[in-house]
Amino acid sequence: MYKYKVLAFFVVLFYFAQSFFLSYGGISADSLSYFGIASDFPIWKTNLFPPLYPLLLRFCYFWVDDYFWAYKILSILLVIILLVFSYVKQFYFKETVLLFTGKSLFMALNGANSESLFVVILYFQLYFIHQFRVNKISSKTFILPSSLLMVLLVTTRYSGVFVGLAFWFYCFWLMKNKEKKEQVKGFFYFLTLSFIGIGLYLALNYYQFGSFTGEKIRGSRGELFTIYLLRDLLGVSNVVDPFIGIKPSSNSWASLGFQLLLSVVDIFLVTKFIQWYKRNRTVFQGDFHIVLWIITFVYTISVLTTGFFQQIEEMNVRMLMAANFAFFFSVLIVYFQKYNNDRKLFALSSFFLLFLMIYSLKDFDWFLGYKKQLSPQTKTFVQKKYLYNNQKNILTTTLYRVLFTQKTFRYQHTNRQIGELKQTIIGTINPKIKWLKYDTVQDKSQVLYTSQVRLHLD
Repeated sequence: MYKYKVLAFFVVLFYFAQSFFLSYGGISADSLSYFGIASDFPIWKTNLFPPLYPLLLRFCYFWVDDYFWAYKILSILLVIILLVFSYVKQFYFKETVLLFTGKSLFMALNGANSESLFVVILYFQLYFIHQFRVNKISSKTFILPSSLLMVLLVTTRYSGVFVGLAFWFYCFWLMKNKEKKEQVKGFFYFLTLSFIGIGLYLALNYYQFGSFTGEKIRGSRGELFTIYLLRDLLGVSNVVDPFIGIKPSSNSWASLGFQLLLSVVDIFLVTKFIQWYKRNRTVFQGDFHIVLWIITFVYTISVLTTGFFQQIEEMNVRMLMAANFAFFFSVLIVYFQKYNNDRKLFALSSFFLLFLMIYSLKDFDWFLGYKKQLSPQTKTFVQKKYLYNNQKNILTTTLYRVLFTQKTFRYQHTNRQIGELKQTIIGTINPKIKWLKYDTVQDKSQVLYTSQVRLHLD
């Protein structure tokens, strides 16, 4: 157990430090939207994203008066809360620590995005389901907290509805396997109460904004090209990979070939896992891993299907994070039920934590340095209402050298482009200046263009 406590310490250290050494500080375009929603509170101006994550950002901002530090404090608190809770409650502590070495928690908790809060709420939701199924808590103790957590999932990310759908399938599985009537009834009441709460929240959304989940703002999906369908399917196959989620934005043959090879490896590994599970079926206790598998399958199919009707990101680690998290959790649980010797697993997981850390820093830089350069300039544009990146034509590439060879190659990092970088930092310093995807505002005097501020990279 000692080595897991040490690993947990390094997890907290790595997770806190990582985004300081990224040019963009772990902040994406969606992050700017979260900051913008947070800065508008107590006025609720949009339902493009649910309000819970921005609300917590606003609470942290109250203490530090800076949205970069607000998200950093919130993220590291979530990491610590999850690890401490798991240890104190003795709820799969070893498995939980190893979850932090995987790509899903690494990405969720190292950026300013709602997935961080979402996956932590999901973890607590799973804790209550586990305790209820092993008879450590009664129906009365289970129903209300679990229902509240279910509603909080949806008020963090709309895709929480898909987790609820997975729980309905699990409830049907319980009935099919003729589980105790008290357990089935408790689960049914929990789901019914949850969906009443979710329904009320979505109804409020519709009353306030004329849409349930911001679908009018997000818009319908554009033309479905074969290349994007292929990339989505490759992303779906990567759900079963706990560690590697490399997905280049390029559509070159080399990029697609790499992704296809990774998919073949992932499918091979999951096939071997299924065969191993079938051979050792009698060893495993309980059905907690079953609910995790159901979440993996239902969530993945639901998000993929949603992509055919709405304009959302392609199927990548971020979009399918809950599914990958659930699958990795299940693999760890059944592994420890079968084996006592965990040296290889611990070594492999520790290696991939270092790999993820090093790979994420391929765009190594010092975010606070850029922020310090732009902060005085941004304060002179407080009257501006909108922010637009008008430097999209200025492209920056990073030169890399292949180890042990003389070969080099250049790669274009999206977040390191000068316009994108300025937009990220300005939107973090003053999120009341709303970023624009298109330059459609008629009164140009209201728009702050990225070319109006200077970085030493210009």
